[in-house]
Amino acid sequence: MTDKNSAVPSNDPLHGLRLADILDYLLKEYGWGELGLMIKIKCFTSNPSVNSSLKFLRKTPWAREKVEKLYLTTLKNNKYKAD
Repeated sequence: MTDKNSAVPSNDPLHGLRLADILDYLLKEYGWGELGLMIKIKCFTSNPSVNSSLKFLRKTPWAREKVEKLYLTTLKNNKYKAD
């Protein structure tokens, strides 16, 4: 029997991150223009806004997955630049 209150560390690198924080990070790195070129979805290319993008990403799993993958790749690349 396992204790429900025991803290088990997550292996998910996105654990605890909010989608809004991920999007903010990518916008600071790339801006709307470059982000729209990297991930071709309308919410990044046509009158982009954080709110409309978050709404779309929350209900569109394939688009959210692309954003999360870009975030992880960007973090990894920035880590190598810093080393």
